[in-house]
Amino acid sequence: MQLRDFLPRVLNGDLMDVLQKARTAQTVKEQSAQEQQQLQQECLHLQSRLEAVQTECQREREEKLLLREQLWQSSAELQQQVSFCAGLGSAAGALLWSCSASEDTVCRWLADGKLQSFLLVAAQTLESFVRSLDEEPNTQTEDHNSQEHQFVLALAGTITNIAAVTCGRDFLSSSAHVLLDTLMRLLALMTPGAFPKLKVLMLMALYNVSISVKGLRCISENPGLLPLIWTLLDDADWEVCLHALRLLQSVLLEEEVLLLLGSALLDPDLQARVSRLTSSGPASLRLAAQQTLEDLQALHQGRGGQPSAS
Repeated sequence: MQLRDFLPRVLNGDLMDVLQKARTAQTVKEQSAQEQQQLQQECLHLQSRLEAVQTECQREREEKLLLREQLWQSSAELQQQVSFCAGLGSAAGALLWSCSASEDTVCRWLADGKLQSFLLVAAQTLESFVRSLDEEPNTQTEDHNSQEHQFVLALAGTITNIAAVTCGRDFLSSSAHVLLDTLMRLLALMTPGAFPKLKVLMLMALYNVSISVKGLRCISENPGLLPLIWTLLDDADWEVCLHALRLLQSVLLEEEVLLLLGSALLDPDLQARVSRLTSSGPASLRLAAQQTLEDLQALHQGRGGQPSAS
């Protein structure tokens, strides 16, 4: 009777616990199923995005390869154009240099009023070339027969020919001070022994300008003139030394310039450098050095000093 009374209660309680746990388990199962379904959807979404990204990556890779090929083709075409322009510039410069040897041609250039623009472009081109030597030191030993080098030689040669003509020399002395200062500055920048032909042409241009008193005064007003001459007297190329001597001789001939430069010309180091050249190099260099040394000694005596031994 007791079992009959308590058994239903016990069983009902256990059954209720079991049912409660069953309901809880069912709820957890349903939540797990929902989460699993959600994760599957997210996985499918991520898979879809991955496929889209892979497709985009492949497309970009193909575009990159195409662009690389186009860049290579463009670089090759640009190099061809650069070579063509360099060749054209070199040829045109050579023709211009040749034409400038005629005095009538220079006079016509002056009459046309185009010479100022040419000199501005020439100065910028020469400066760009010399500056590139500092940025890339190895270029100082490159082939001197390169088209770029031939082009700047032609520009410097044309300027030299213009300065060799009286009207051209007068024009440079009065209207091309920037060009003359640029030539002196670039000569000071160039490494000793490098591009001697270019140095010689630039020195010849300065010397031709110095033939006129006005031109000599113009270049003598540049404080870098004498330091430049001193440096070039020690250049490794004898022709550079020779034209530096000729420029110095031109300076020594004008009394007004001598007064302007003052005691700098009496510096013993200058005479010593010139004296060393009297016993080295070709005969033309030794002769020019001897004449310059005599001029310096005469100047020293005229200023109350004693002659130096040669």
